[in-house]
Amino acid sequence: MKVLTCIILITILLTSVLPPLNADAQHMDAPKSPDPTIQYSINGAGASFPFPLIDLWRVKLKEAYSSFNMNYQSIGSGGGVKNYMEGTVTFAGTDAPLTKNEINQVGPTLHIPETIGAVNVVYNLPGIDDGIKLRGEVIAAIFGGQIRSWSDPAITDTNPGVEMPDRDIVVVHRSDGSGTTKVFTEWLSYVSTSWDENVGAGKSVNWPVGVGSPGNEGV
Repeated sequence: MKVLTCIILITILLTSVLPPLNADAQHMDAPKSPDPTIQYSINGAGASFPFPLIDLWRVKLKEAYSSFNMNYQSIGSGGGVKNYMEGTVTFAGTDAPLTKNEINQVGPTLHIPETIGAVNVVYNLPGIDDGIKLRGEVIAAIFGGQIRSWSDPAITDTNPGVEMPDRDIVVVHRSDGSGTTKVFTEWLSYVSTSWDENVGAGKSVNWPVGVGSPGNEGV
């Protein structure tokens, strides 16, 4: 059986973006409960990280208000913002707030923090049970394709006493427009001048190496 040793990128911090309430609604003491005789629907899309939480909210809202239907599609921050800007969804989940240019296109928009997570670099390295240390510039070099083996001196030198295997590193990253990607590549640009000059930061970048897959589920 072939053992895959890889290093992958997973998730984040999350914000919802949606149109602001009208003046009357902003001054209400509390929102009114949905009229049980009317069917309500609200559609959202975006970041895959909060999908389990938002889906739980969907279920709980339905239990509390049978006439209220909420749908959320896990398509990545980039796709969610795109749909929001096109007016096909009511709200979007994104790890990267809308830019000034995006807000100018869609008009006033609320950014509401809804949950918090972290961007983590996770590795699968059978036989190494106690963990390894990876410096920021080493991680940048791995995702940049300069370091391709677990036995590279840049890794072994910071892990004395750990017998690193002579195996290729398989990088796995997001293929869709992703807030996770934006957060992670901004950090890579900060710790590595080479990454900053050759790749840069954004929701989507031209990854030098690796296998791409859409959404955190795909990764």
